Amino acid sequence: MARKKLGVAFAMSCLFAAAALGTDSTGPASVAEHPILKVMSDELAYTMENLVSPDGTRPYYLGYTVYDETRVIIDATLGALRRDDRTETRDLNIDLRVGDYRLDNTHQLRGGGARRYRRSGNVSLSIELEPDSIRHAIWYGTDREFKRAAKRLAQVKTNLKVKVEEEDQSNDFTREESNIYLQPPATLSFDHNTWRERTRRLSAVARDFPLIYASSVTLGAYVGNRYMVTSEGTKLQTHDTRFRITLQASTKAEDGMDLGQSFDFNTATEDRLPSEEEIKEAFLQVIKQVLALREAPLVEPYAGPAILRNRASGVFFHEIFGHRIEGHRQKDVTEGQTYTKKIGEQVLPEFVSVHSDPSTRTIGDIDLRGYYLYDDEGVKARDVTLVENGVLKTFLLSRSPVQGFTHSNGHGRRASGFAPAGRQSNLMVRSSKAVPFEQLRELLIEECKRQDKPYGLLFEDISGGFTQTGRRGPQTFKVLPIVVYRVYVDGRPDELIRGADIVGTPLTCFEKIIATGDDVGVFNGSCGAESGWVPVSAVSPSILVSTIEIEKRQRAQSRPPILPSPLTSEP
Repeated sequence: MARKKLGVAFAMSCLFAAAALGTDSTGPASVAEHPILKVMSDELAYTMENLVSPDGTRPYYLGYTVYDETRVIIDATLGALRRDDRTETRDLNIDLRVGDYRLDNTHQLRGGGARRYRRSGNVSLSIELEPDSIRHAIWYGTDREFKRAAKRLAQVKTNLKVKVEEEDQSNDFTREESNIYLQPPATLSFDHNTWRERTRRLSAVARDFPLIYASSVTLGAYVGNRYMVTSEGTKLQTHDTRFRITLQASTKAEDGMDLGQSFDFNTATEDRLPSEEEIKEAFLQVIKQVLALREAPLVEPYAGPAILRNRASGVFFHEIFGHRIEGHRQKDVTEGQTYTKKIGEQVLPEFVSVHSDPSTRTIGDIDLRGYYLYDDEGVKARDVTLVENGVLKTFLLSRSPVQGFTHSNGHGRRASGFAPAGRQSNLMVRSSKAVPFEQLRELLIEECKRQDKPYGLLFEDISGGFTQTGRRGPQTFKVLPIVVYRVYVDGRPDELIRGADIVGTPLTCFEKIIATGDDVGVFNGSCGAESGWVPVSAVSPSILVSTIEIEKRQRAQSRPPILPSPLTSEP
């Protein structure tokens, strides 16, 4: 079939201010479409009209998303640069479905392990705006994905015939309103030379601490422009900018345990980054904390009362609760489905509510990494009440519906190259039983006395964690604290300890929450799961639990360095 060649002018300048506002389909068309959207739209229309296999199979849905990303990493240690990179990539994700909204090629294949549809057709595009090159990549990639989709749909139909009836018979894809929203493209523009020198100077602070065996100061800068068109009429042009300064230091204790700590500053724009003096002070705090851990006693296994400080509490909820209410886990037969049948039941104390709100940009003066306007399936972001007064209301839903929920709530997220899934964004824990932190400490001591415990634990900071959600393994979690104190009942000063990991099972741990503080804190990070690594935030007050269990962390057996550091002044 002959194709009419479509010409596109690519002389348009893309140097817009990153902070400019976008417009949706109801507002004035004040923002111009990027030329790549014209190519994508034309190719999509041509494909939907003409792509058909000999047996009559056609795509019923087609979406093209281009992720145009620029990253800069400046990394220094001990006053010297060791990395100064700038990378630019442009990737096309092809989301093609055959069948219909009820049953399509993304349906889970049961048997032989987890066989969810986890991929999206990913094509690397030229970073130059050359229309024929981009059009060719779209054409060839679409053909490849169409053939794969048709083959997989045949497998799906066979699988349904030979397996038992599915418990969740929800459709494979939701019907959603189309959206048109245009933001001007953003460019990564910041004072590169100034930050390179600043990073070098700041990293030199560690030269005064020879017992710090590894350290770094790293600036990461990112700008991503996303262009999306779908066969349903959605057209999006949005951007995301992120800056992060990461301060890291590590050492080794005399007993061989590796010890480290890090601290991040996260902002949406360069002008919100902290001053050099603020960064230096934070770096010194990281170093001093690591050196204090080197002298701290090793933890012993313990089960008893504890406080998780606000940021630590945020990670705790993210790992243990947030992952278990992601929508796709409720219909996947290989998942543990901890909360699948608990809609309308109390799953948290009645004074605790949990929201996921990607539409919130900041908390106080802190930028949230989980902020976005539209998810990666083109659905508008919204504030979703997950738990209200302890009662579970809904799940984190993409366009893959689950029993009882026929629409997305704007949480279909992915990294380029993956199929979208229901994921966390800005997870927010709220409490109607909040007290000042000092009063929370008093409640901790009272609970220790009630349980006849000589001390409780205070988890000041947590680096992250992981959780098992599949049926093949135990439904457990492990959270990795960095800074932990013993809080003694008899009034002795708090004692720093090291080597503690929090372990437990999800249903029992939340029953132990007694009270919360009024000191809301923010943890900004990145979360890795089936749909790749996505930026997230967790916002939570400190929480007091009646029982938490810790175990000893695995430790290395090698001794510290034999010779003194060349940074020491001693011979």
